[in-house]
Amino acid sequence: MVQLHPQFFPKNGKTEYVVLPYTEFLALQELLADLEDWEDLQQAKAEDDDGPNLTLDEVKQALGLL
Repeated sequence: MVQLHPQFFPKNGKTEYVVLPYTEFLALQELLADLEDWEDLQQAKAEDDDGPNLTLDEVKQALGLL
């Protein structure tokens, strides 16, 4: 897990802004991108659940590689 060292800045008595070190910001961006990729993969798997499944050997056979 990414260690965060945020600095909080108030506006009108309420916390309004957060500042992170740049390297921590980049790490968070990468984690979010990975999460989005994982969610996309899960959605694609769910949508393709009813489709035909082929083993690697079956694909090789169909392509004439065996």
